Amino acid sequence: MSGGHSPPAGPVRRWLRSVRPEQRHLRVDAVAGLPGAISSVPDGMASAVLVGVNPIHGLYASFAGPIAGGLSSSTRLMVITTTTAAALAAGSARVKDAGEIPRGLPVPQLPDLGQLSLPLVTGALAVAAIVLVQGSGVAEAAPNRDGTASNPNQDFIAQGAGNLAAGFFRGQPVGGSVGQTALNQTVGGRTRWAAICSGLWMLVILVAFSGLVGQVAMPTLAAVLIFAAAGSLRPGELKSILRTGATSKIAVVTTFGATLFLPVAAAVGIGVALSLLLQLNQEAMDLKVVELTPAGGGRWTEHPPPDRLTSHQAIVLDVYGSLLYAGSRTLQVRLPDPAGAEAPAVVLRLRGRTAVGATFVKVVADYAAALAAAGGRLYLSGVDPELAELLRRTDRVAVSGPVGVFEATELIGESTEQALNEAATWAIHHHGEVPGR
Repeated sequence: MSGGHSPPAGPVRRWLRSVRPEQRHLRVDAVAGLPGAISSVPDGMASAVLVGVNPIHGLYASFAGPIAGGLSSSTRLMVITTTTAAALAAGSARVKDAGEIPRGLPVPQLPDLGQLSLPLVTGALAVAAIVLVQGSGVAEAAPNRDGTASNPNQDFIAQGAGNLAAGFFRGQPVGGSVGQTALNQTVGGRTRWAAICSGLWMLVILVAFSGLVGQVAMPTLAAVLIFAAAGSLRPGELKSILRTGATSKIAVVTTFGATLFLPVAAAVGIGVALSLLLQLNQEAMDLKVVELTPAGGGRWTEHPPPDRLTSHQAIVLDVYGSLLYAGSRTLQVRLPDPAGAEAPAVVLRLRGRTAVGATFVKVVADYAAALAAAGGRLYLSGVDPELAELLRRTDRVAVSGPVGVFEATELIGESTEQALNEAATWAIHHHGEVPGR
């Protein structure tokens, strides 16, 4: 074995490369971070007042969140710090604190697990839901300057990292901040180091000017909260939501009403649960099955599928809509019934679908079994290679037996034509070979 240290693993090397400061932008980012740090002083203190805790917890979050979040986010100009929405949700947990603003560097501290309670847990879940939604909106509003796409999953992880760091340093919850991110863009931030530098500048402020920060008057913090509340009112977006359909209207009106009369954590929980139920219902309602018939020259005609399959005939079915959760159950109901037919064959086109759930796998397995009981066979065409491998690994779908899989090719419709030819041959050659008859 050779001596020396082994090189870092692939993911670690990629992360180190992504966070390495660019010399040509570092000075600009360091300057851009200063206004963000200065504005975070009243913002952080006001958010802490909104929670009902010592303002120092908002200041601590305003240095830990931007540093940890900036080192891990894919949206490089996004600033992960205190937000009014997260503060409201945290305030519903009713964890109170007060006291003087201490001088010097913040000291890390492990959480007191003895304070765990149901309101605290529900408040944490409300904060998580809110900051994830906020982060998604910030990512859309602050695209990377080099044109690379943001990764929502990575941004979710970054907000989690920011909250872990803030909690470790006794800070309050943080999330993707619309105002701080907009300021970061306006003052000329170029890379993730603008957000990181704002957190570092906040450390300098805490060490050098903590006494001055403690003199910020309460009316000033109240004015910050009023300004933030007024800025969050966007009648144009509300009108757009109310015009997009019954589902959006129900979700926004119910959540707004719950927020007025219930604690924020309960209101957020109701909003999330209602949104999931409405989404499941929408998936079930939007799913549509059509039959495709060859029209020559690689073209296909589309028309409603039959209710029942015909003996010794092969048909091609295509599906519009989601095949996850409720969508798969709707598909099960809308597939043509093979009962009473002899040796029917069905080609189910799945082009463009890269992932399916366990419910869809069960639906496919059950339908393949029903076809096999009638002496027929199911074929899947246009299957993504990764999805084909997943189907081969599952023990529910026997791709070498009751189900034939044709992987997608560059030529659209090619795999479906191949599957249809084989299905038609099967239906014709298995005349009278229905099991149990």
